Amino acid sequence: MKQKILVVEDDPDIVNLLKYHLEEEGYKVSVAEDGQKGLKKAQEEMPDLLLLDLMLPKMSGLDICRILKGDKATRSIPVVMLTAKSEEVDRIVGFELGADDYVAKPFSPREVLLRVKAILKRVTDSGLYEKEELIEDSLKINIPRREVKIKNKEIVLTKTEFNLLLCLVQEKGRVQTREKLLDRVWGYDTEVDTRTIDTHMRRLREKMGPLAERFETIRGVGYRFLEE
Repeated sequence: MKQKILVVEDDPDIVNLLKYHLEEEGYKVSVAEDGQKGLKKAQEEMPDLLLLDLMLPKMSGLDICRILKGDKATRSIPVVMLTAKSEEVDRIVGFELGADDYVAKPFSPREVLLRVKAILKRVTDSGLYEKEELIEDSLKINIPRREVKIKNKEIVLTKTEFNLLLCLVQEKGRVQTREKLLDRVWGYDTEVDTRTIDTHMRRLREKMGPLAERFETIRGVGYRFLEE
């Protein structure tokens, strides 16, 4: 079965470019030209991945991302932001809302395809984790259900935050370089901006409450989940 990708973009030239190259790679593509239609299609079609422009008529991409990531039914849909803005703050806001990645305009179709393939591979790679549950003192991670609890209180994480947490806990006590995290969690090589990890780590720490101090930053290298 073909994987479904929803493109929410109001520039017809970009839409046609993305649609052509994605379909050439074997994906099933649907399109929405404004924010309201994009949100409705995402909720109804439940695509495998959403390519989402930030600057849209009727509803912004950030608002769409906020709604989708705030709903348990659509929270797991991976979101790649498409933006013409160069300011880092726009990407950070998107990440804080739960977006998985961004591609800055102008972009090459090859770059978009590489990001799409990497994210979909990460999402569908069922052989990535061996155990069904990890328990670390007050922290409990149910892998198949993608649930995280601290002292029996559920912690809501985005898909990327969950995978990042899981990777660090599985490698407890061992330093994980940014490059290794990019490869394992995002599926990218070292050419990708490693600030992406720092943004997600900051958000993860904020959500982990009393366990935040166990996530150690190794300056200039990466991160480590400390032994108790």
